Amino acid sequence: MAEEEERGPGSVFQMFVLMEDLLDKLKVLDYEQHVLDKHNIKPLSRHYFVSSPHVLSNPGEQFYMFSVIAAWLISLCGRPFDTPQEYDDPNATVSNILSELRALGGQVDFPPSKLKSGSGEHVVYVLDQLVEKALKSKGFTWDRPMYPSVEVEDECVQEDDAELTLSKVEEEMTEDEEYEEEDGLDLDTLKTRTNQIELSGSRPAVVLESDVDAAEWNLEVERVLPQLKVTIRTDNKDWRIHLDQMHQHQEGINTSLQDAKGCLFKLREDISKTLEKVSSREKYLNTQLEHLISEYRQAQAQLNKVKELYQQASGGVTERTRILAEISEELEKVKQEMEEKGSSMSDGAPVVKIRQSLTKLKQELEQMDVRMGVVEHTLLQAKLREKNNMTRDMHATHLLEPNTQPY
Repeated sequence: MAEEEERGPGSVFQMFVLMEDLLDKLKVLDYEQHVLDKHNIKPLSRHYFVSSPHVLSNPGEQFYMFSVIAAWLISLCGRPFDTPQEYDDPNATVSNILSELRALGGQVDFPPSKLKSGSGEHVVYVLDQLVEKALKSKGFTWDRPMYPSVEVEDECVQEDDAELTLSKVEEEMTEDEEYEEEDGLDLDTLKTRTNQIELSGSRPAVVLESDVDAAEWNLEVERVLPQLKVTIRTDNKDWRIHLDQMHQHQEGINTSLQDAKGCLFKLREDISKTLEKVSSREKYLNTQLEHLISEYRQAQAQLNKVKELYQQASGGVTERTRILAEISEELEKVKQEMEEKGSSMSDGAPVVKIRQSLTKLKQELEQMDVRMGVVEHTLLQAKLREKNNMTRDMHATHLLEPNTQPY
């Protein structure tokens, strides 16, 4: 925005002028035959490469057109340059075009990315530089324009000088009205003035006759007539003009209405005839297809019965499907229990535990047997000791008895 303000307000539209000049230069080089016909492309518009919100843009198509025209112009300058294709890398294409332009002596003081959009000030600048180089290599020069000589008549009439605006006419009319209102002349005063003029002898005694030749008079009239032309500029705010326009529009509407009425009446007749034909054709088809319609109705009734039976059957199927689902759930539970029991039966861990328990019981039994043997041996010794003690006591008592008898 700052650059545009520095360059001036007209710089925005300078691109349009450059594009028009560029198109004229391309036509001089006959680009229609060498580029458009060769690549089967439509002709360029006056503002094809202009970047503006008021101009339709297609970046892909514009970039391809820019690259093709630039390649053609570079080849016209005597430098070999291959025509770019649509699938080529745009960065490489732009860099090649700018390098060729620098080689030809052109100045490039902007980044290559400005050309990738296919439109804008820089695209027009590059093409203009290339087309100038191509015209120079072809030896083309612009000649000065030759203006046709026009004989200027002595009696030229300027209508603008003789025009009177409606505002001036209205002002004069208002001034006259105000003057008449201010003066307030009545008929009596006017009659007295007329009588005074007649008495003063201002009226001629004889009828005046012209001594001028009629041909000369007509020539003078033809010469002066254009200068006497009065052109009144219409003011759109005047109610008289609006009224005239309303009358004109009313007349136009009436004439259009008359024409439209005839067309509408004719159209109504055509539509009524068409409707009669359609109704007669419909009746004919109904009579011809009556038996088919009856068959169709019978088939429709049978279809409704079959649908009812199907709904009933589908209801029973739904109930049986529910029962089947419940049975399937119970079966799954039984299968799961059987699998658990089978896995427990096939598992050897309980048997191992039983064997270990038996081994432990045997060991405990052996220990109990040893303990019982020890206890029995202890009891036996105790019994033997008690028996020995009893026998000892018995012998002791027998020995004491004979000693006591003599006393």
